[in-house]
Amino acid sequence: MILRHVTVDSADPYELAKFWSAVTGWPVSDEDAPGDSEVLVEAPSPVPGMLFIRVPEGKTVKNRIHFDWMPTERTRDEEVERIIALGAKLYEDHRTAEGLGWVTLLDPEGNEFCVERSTAERGL
Repeated sequence: MILRHVTVDSADPYELAKFWSAVTGWPVSDEDAPGDSEVLVEAPSPVPGMLFIRVPEGKTVKNRIHFDWMPTERTRDEEVERIIALGAKLYEDHRTAEGLGWVTLLDPEGNEFCVERSTAERGL
């Protein structure tokens, strides 16, 4: 099997997809528009896309699964600042004085995700 999409429940799929499109640099599908009940952010192959679907209930508890992102063009700290400027909120800061660790953010609908150190920061 191939993992085709990662699906995220959402109050406003189009708006949340626009946020994640800005975060990842991946486009929102040309077939999707504001008000749609399902909106796809298209990832480069073979990475699975991010599918946002409208659900009536809001998020009430911690996610059972979340994304861990590793920057490719910026440092972890630069990426965190960029994503906060796009509308994310700081949730937990696990950075250490030695430069290790990660940052947990919340997307505009409160879904947790982490930003780790880049490959360059890991010395790889």
